[in-house]
Amino acid sequence: MNNAMMAKRDLDVIWHPCTQMKDHEFLPMIPIKKGKGVYLEDFEGNSYIDAVSSWWVNIFGHANDYINDAVKKQLDTLEHVILAGFTHEQVIRLSERLVDMTPKGLTRCFYADNGSSAVEVTLKMSYHFHKNQGRERPLFVSLSNSYHGETIGALSVGDVELYKETYEPLLIRSIQTPVPKDQSEAAALEAAEALEICFKTHPDEIAALIVEPLIQAAGSMHMYHPLFLTKARELCSAYGIHLIADEVMAGFGRTGTMFACEQAGITPDYIVLSKGLTGGYLPLSVVLTTDEVYNAFYCDYELNKAFLHSHSYTGNALACAAANATLDIFESENVIVKNQETAKYMASKLDRFKSLSNVKEIRQCGMVAAVELKGYDSSERIGLKVYEYGLKHGVLLRPLGHIVYFMPPYIITKEEIDIMMDTAYAAISQI
Repeated sequence: MNNAMMAKRDLDVIWHPCTQMKDHEFLPMIPIKKGKGVYLEDFEGNSYIDAVSSWWVNIFGHANDYINDAVKKQLDTLEHVILAGFTHEQVIRLSERLVDMTPKGLTRCFYADNGSSAVEVTLKMSYHFHKNQGRERPLFVSLSNSYHGETIGALSVGDVELYKETYEPLLIRSIQTPVPKDQSEAAALEAAEALEICFKTHPDEIAALIVEPLIQAAGSMHMYHPLFLTKARELCSAYGIHLIADEVMAGFGRTGTMFACEQAGITPDYIVLSKGLTGGYLPLSVVLTTDEVYNAFYCDYELNKAFLHSHSYTGNALACAAANATLDIFESENVIVKNQETAKYMASKLDRFKSLSNVKEIRQCGMVAAVELKGYDSSERIGLKVYEYGLKHGVLLRPLGHIVYFMPPYIITKEEIDIMMDTAYAAISQI
């Protein structure tokens, strides 16, 4: 079986996400046979460095021996059980560990199976919390340029113009407030002032503010200073508004600390986690919240204040086993310190991009680096050209339009970073 045969079988039956399928009339589909570490291998033996951690999830690489063994062991014991009225060791252990490692005060775990669904959980939970307190607060606030997923509620609180134009009649009420324009403290304070004006304008309508801490990933890898989070926490507390930290991408070491919120020294009312939670192995997400929120739903049955949300695969045992194995690696291998060292090396390799005339800006936060190009419009599809060049030279780069970014697995070596960065540099140089 070769690449072409596999691609034909695929295109006969599969509709791929985030893809204009007509592109595959000229753009080869890459069938992957196996993966190991930072490498993916196709059916013809070609290898590719996975510079995007397969949509930001495989933080310890592909086919990690330790996580493999944990999932295999769990498979022989319990693959899944209903989490309503039942429980199991893996989900209990995972929840205890998450409560211990997340910002102080987050004491309760509610599980779903992907990041968008977990965002839906927080929106419903926040609205329902206020309702149980006798308040009607149907409005949510998010930052301009934000992205929180593609289910209806998650899409509603995002700020992706194309999505909003297309699905506007289906969306719940939300408003946007300016994101800090750059990574400076001055920009953070300016955005905080705008946020306070927003809160003053709708003092009794807003249930929650939802933010992607430090990095708006799908929003062109836009980055801002932690000071904004500190100010947002103060304002939310002052106005009785919940703060939701969507750390689906940022969580588990990606920004240089275990959770991005740590860099602001804050505890949100909700933290949303997914992606790296299972090391990229299986779908799992979790919302952690406070005893205050939990207790607002704790009542006798006839009072009808219980939270109304469920997923069939909530707390899946195999996914929880993968997550526990992932946390074991964090504990045993000093991952955060190693990441900080790797991030410094990535930064040193970014410097040369400044010399290219078509580079507007480079920016970095922990294990995320971005090179923003200039002088092109969307019709030129610059990102596609970089993507194609990368594949021809053994690197999976998947730019966001004119933003070439690097979000590799944490296990990447300096030599592999050299290949990744040099390939991107060559691609940008030749455009």
